[in-house]
Amino acid sequence: MSRLGILTSGGDAPGMNAAVRAAVRCADGLGLQMVGIRQGYTGLIEGDVIDLDNRAVGGIIERGGTILRTARSAAFLTEEGRRKALATVETCRLDGLVVIGGNGSLRGARWLHRAGVPTVGVPASIDSDVSGTEMAIGVDTALNTVVGCLDRLRDTAISHERVFIVEVMGRESGYIALMGGLAGGAEIILIPEEPTSLQRVASRVVEGLASGKRHSIVVVAEGFPIERRGGYEAVSAGRRIADVLEADRGLETRLTILGHLQRGGSPSAFDRILASRFGEAAVRYHAEGRTGEMTALSCGDVTGIPLDEIEKPGSHVDLALYRLAHTIAH
Repeated sequence: MSRLGILTSGGDAPGMNAAVRAAVRCADGLGLQMVGIRQGYTGLIEGDVIDLDNRAVGGIIERGGTILRTARSAAFLTEEGRRKALATVETCRLDGLVVIGGNGSLRGARWLHRAGVPTVGVPASIDSDVSGTEMAIGVDTALNTVVGCLDRLRDTAISHERVFIVEVMGRESGYIALMGGLAGGAEIILIPEEPTSLQRVASRVVEGLASGKRHSIVVVAEGFPIERRGGYEAVSAGRRIADVLEADRGLETRLTILGHLQRGGSPSAFDRILASRFGEAAVRYHAEGRTGEMTALSCGDVTGIPLDEIEKPGSHVDLALYRLAHTIAH
């Protein structure tokens, strides 16, 4: 019986457990044995593995996070770390790997495949920044979390006539800020893809209030470029914007940084279904000899693309939606 290892790596994303569950149970139907590797590439280096069967993955489809746990492994980027990882593959008699994670994890999957380990990648990243797939595991749940928070904050913003700054995840991609802000009715959305001055942001807030609005919600991606001066080098984008509105325009503001709230929680129905489809496809690709690929969503269908394509430039941020969000926010 062929043995496949499965690991979750990098930042956790709601739906990872659903992908593991589907992979294990579909592998069983294909006559494949699954081995869980705990703590991502760290576990692959250290040989931290556990046999998985259908019962081991029972009752996890609704759970956030990952039962296999995850980690960001600096050691895997070293020659020694990678040598140890390959040794684990040999020692544990693994015939291939399924790697679930974001861009860094998928680059690791590509390296493993090039090093002779048949590997299939599964995209899981709440930032929706993996090239080649229309959606990654965890994105939908994270967006629903952001929208739920915005709905609650708006109640308070209206009651107190304040400006609320909401900082969301997205160091390089503004997808969560854009789509969450659009769905949550934010007055202003700030993303790395569309930089603007803080004074312009302040003017837009004031203009909105002058037009009759009694509150304002500004959604900003954590990677939105801000002016660095004085002691602001270590201040978050949201904090800097709030300070400008208060100090320069005399507006009462409240800052909410959602942070890791966006990662946790029970996955949405969409993420459970997508993860299940990706998990099934990953083990089926192994059975068919289609390794060196990543599962991807394209026009509603699950397909496979070469892992090499994850490096292709591109963004899921649609600037037409960015303009729409601000047009309908007046």
